[in-house]
Amino acid sequence: MIKYYCPPIFIAFFLFSVSAFAQHSVEGKVVDTAGKPVSFANVILLNAQDSTTVYKGAVSAEDGRFRLEEVQEDPYLLKVSFVGFEDFLRKIEVPSNKKIPAVVLKETAASLNEVSINYKNPSIKREVDRLVFNVENTSLSSGQTWDILKKTPGVIVANDNLQVRNQGVQVYINDRKVQLSASDLKTLLENYSAENIKSIEVITTPPARYDAEGGAILNIVTSKAISTGYKGNVNMAYTQAIYPKYTFGTSHYHQTDKLNLFANYSYSPRKEFKEDESYINFKNDDGTMISRWETDFDRTTRSDAHNANLILDYDLNDKNILSFSSNFTLSPNKTFDNNVHTTITKMGQGNEQFSPDYFTTVSELEEDLMNLAFDLEYKHLFEKPGAQISAKAHFTRYEQDRLQDVATSNYETGDIFINSNRFYTDAMQEINIFTGQVDYMTPLGQTSFETGAKASIISSLSGIQFFDSTEGETVYNPQLSDQFTYDENIYAGYISLAREWEKWSVKAGLRGELTDRKGFSRSMQQEDSYDYFDLFPTFYLQHTISEDHSLSFDYSRRIQRPRYGSLNPFRYFLNEYDYNSGNPDLESAISDNFTLSYSLKNQYFFDLYYRDNGGYPHTLSFQDNNNFTLRRVAVNLLESTSYGLDISHGRSVANWWYASFYGSVFHEEQKFLALESNNAEVTNEIDAYYASLYNSFILSKDGTFSGELIFTHVSDWITGSYNLDPMTTLSIGFRKTLWDNRAEITLNLEDILDQTNTWMTSRYLNQDNGFFAEPESRYVRVGFKYNFGNFRLSDNQRAINAEERDRL
Repeated sequence: MIKYYCPPIFIAFFLFSVSAFAQHSVEGKVVDTAGKPVSFANVILLNAQDSTTVYKGAVSAEDGRFRLEEVQEDPYLLKVSFVGFEDFLRKIEVPSNKKIPAVVLKETAASLNEVSINYKNPSIKREVDRLVFNVENTSLSSGQTWDILKKTPGVIVANDNLQVRNQGVQVYINDRKVQLSASDLKTLLENYSAENIKSIEVITTPPARYDAEGGAILNIVTSKAISTGYKGNVNMAYTQAIYPKYTFGTSHYHQTDKLNLFANYSYSPRKEFKEDESYINFKNDDGTMISRWETDFDRTTRSDAHNANLILDYDLNDKNILSFSSNFTLSPNKTFDNNVHTTITKMGQGNEQFSPDYFTTVSELEEDLMNLAFDLEYKHLFEKPGAQISAKAHFTRYEQDRLQDVATSNYETGDIFINSNRFYTDAMQEINIFTGQVDYMTPLGQTSFETGAKASIISSLSGIQFFDSTEGETVYNPQLSDQFTYDENIYAGYISLAREWEKWSVKAGLRGELTDRKGFSRSMQQEDSYDYFDLFPTFYLQHTISEDHSLSFDYSRRIQRPRYGSLNPFRYFLNEYDYNSGNPDLESAISDNFTLSYSLKNQYFFDLYYRDNGGYPHTLSFQDNNNFTLRRVAVNLLESTSYGLDISHGRSVANWWYASFYGSVFHEEQKFLALESNNAEVTNEIDAYYASLYNSFILSKDGTFSGELIFTHVSDWITGSYNLDPMTTLSIGFRKTLWDNRAEITLNLEDILDQTNTWMTSRYLNQDNGFFAEPESRYVRVGFKYNFGNFRLSDNQRAINAEERDRL
C-alpha cells in the first residue's frame, strides 16, 4: 500500500464544505418617536439561538433606510442601536425578501447637571488567563489608542516603553502581533482612533497558543466592523520641546459586504536633543582613586520617518476568510551629531588632585533603516459552532546601514594640544524572517480544544569595516573589522484544553519548541552552534467563591532569546574610550512565572507574583581601570528573580469623573559576573514601590470637552548593575471635539514637574560610575484630527504577526 502525506497547511485550504442556500434581502427604515429618520444607526442580524453572534450588519442612510443583502433562510434577532436611543430588538423570520415595518427608537440619556451625555464607565473583568479592561463607549474612548494603553491597569510607561511587572510587553491587535520598534509602535498607535477600541487584555502569563518568547502581552480588541461604507481622517500634531517636532498622518477605511480595507500613512520629521552628565572614578585594586573623569555629552538627532500600513480582509463566503497585512517603515538619512567633553582629574597617592586635562570628541553617525513585513492568513469556519482552522504565512525584510566618523582631540591643562585620533566605521545588517503557522480549535463536549504548529526560519548578515585615520591617510584595520552571519530555525507545536463548570474554570496547555542556531564570526574564525528542545507548560485555575469573591492561580514557563543585534561582536563608539559591544556567545534563558490572584467585587484586584527569570540576556557596563575605558556589553546574568504584590482599582467617583489606581510593592534581584573584577559574583537588589493614579474628567455639559491627569511615582529601580534614583511624572491632557465629532483638538503637557529623568549609578567592588540622561521628556503637544466620510464606522485595525520580529 502506498501512503501519501498531506502537509497541514494544505489541509487548512481544503478542509471546508460548500453549501448552497437561498439568499434574500431585508430592508426597512429607522425613525425616532417623532417620525424623523435616524441616520447612521447600526442595524444587525444576530443568531437567534445565542443572540450574540453577529451574522450581518448595515448602517441606516441619511433618510433612515437600510438594506441587508444575501440573507439566508434562518430565524434571526434584529438589533437596531444608535447613541442616545434605547436598543431595538425583534425576532424575525426570512423565508423570502422581507420588508420590516418602521423601527421606532426611543430616546434615552444619562444626566449630567441636567445635560445629556452618553458615556458608560470603564470596567475590569478577571478571566481565567487574563485581565480584561473594557473601555467601549466610555469616557476613555476619546483620543488615541496609545492613551488607552497608558491608562490600562498594571501598565507602566517608562521612556515611551510599555512595561508590565517591570518587564517589556508585546502588543497585539485582535490577536495579531504588532512588529515594530518602541518608537514606531507609539507613532502607529497614536494614529489609531480609540473610539473603536472594545477592550484591552492584559495577559501576564500567555497561554500555549502564543509563542514562548517574551513576557506579558497587551491585546487590543477592536469593535467588530459591521457597517458598510467609507471613512477616513487626516491628523497632525505639533510638539514643542527643546526643538519643535511634527507628525502628519492619514487613515482610510472602506467596507463592503465582503471586503474590509484599511490603509494608513504617517510622516514624522523630527529634530531631537539629548544631553547626559556622567562620571567615572577609576580605582586601584585597593580601592584608592586613580583619576576622575567627568563628561558632558549632547546629541542632536535628525530623522524623517515614514510608516505605511495596508490591511485587507476578504470573505470568500460565510465560512472562508482571506486576510492580507503589510507594514512598511522607512527612516532614511537619520543623523546623530554627538559632542563629548571629558575632564580628567588625576589623583595622587594621598588623594590630592592635580590640574585637570581634558579631551573633546566629535562623532557623526548616519543611518538608513528599512523594515518591510507581509502577512497572509486563510481561515475556515466549520459547521460546528466554535470550530475553525487557520493557516498563516509571514515574511520580514530588515535593513540597516551605519556610517560613523569619530574624532578625538587631547589637551593638557591650559588648553595645550597634545594629539588627536580619528577613525571611521561602516556597518550593515540584513535580516530575513520567514514563518508559517497552522492553528485548529474545536469544542469537545464541554471542553475547548486547541492545537497548532509553527516553523520560523531566520537569517542575518552583519558586517563592520573599521578604518584608522593617520596623518590624513585612511588605513583599513582588520583587527576591528568583521563579518557575522547568524541563522536560526525554530519549530514549535502546542496543545491546549479549557473547561468551565459551576464555579470553576481551568485551562492547561503544553508547547514544545526545537531551536537550531548557528553564528559565525569571520575575523575570529569561530562558529557557535546550539541545538536545544524545550517544553513550555501553562496552567490556569479560577474559583468563584461567591458573587463578590474569586481566587485564581496561574503558571507559565517562558523563554527569552537574545536580540539579533546583541549577537553581533561589533563595537559602536561614542569615543575611543567609551563603546558598546555585542556578544555572539549569548544564550537563551528560561523563566518560570507564578501568580496568585484575589478579586473583590470584581473591582479590587490583588496579585501576588513570583518570577524566576534565570540567566536572561542583559546589557551591562564595565569600566577598565587599567586602560581607562568604559564598555557596555551584552551578557547572560547568573540569576534574576522578582516578586511582589500588585493592587489595582478603578471606579467612577462621579458621573463626570473616573479614577483608577495601580500600586505595586516589589523586590528585584539580579546576579552577574563582574568582568573587570576577576569575575567575582555580584548581586544587585532593591525593595521598592510603584504607584500610578489616573483621572479622567468630563469638563463640559455637552460632553465634548474632556481632560485627564496622570501621576506616577517609582521609588527605586534597577537594571543590571545600575540603580536608578526615584522618578516622578505628572502629565495633563485636554480634548475638545468639534462639528458633531467630525474634528478634535488635543493638548498634552508631559512631565510637568521635570522629574521623569533621574541618575543611574553603578557602585560595587572596583566599579564606580554613573550618568544622568536627559532626553526631551518634557514637552507640550497640540494635535488636530478631521474625520470625513461615514466616520461612525468601526475600524479594521490589525497588525503583522511574527514573534521573531520582536527581536530586531
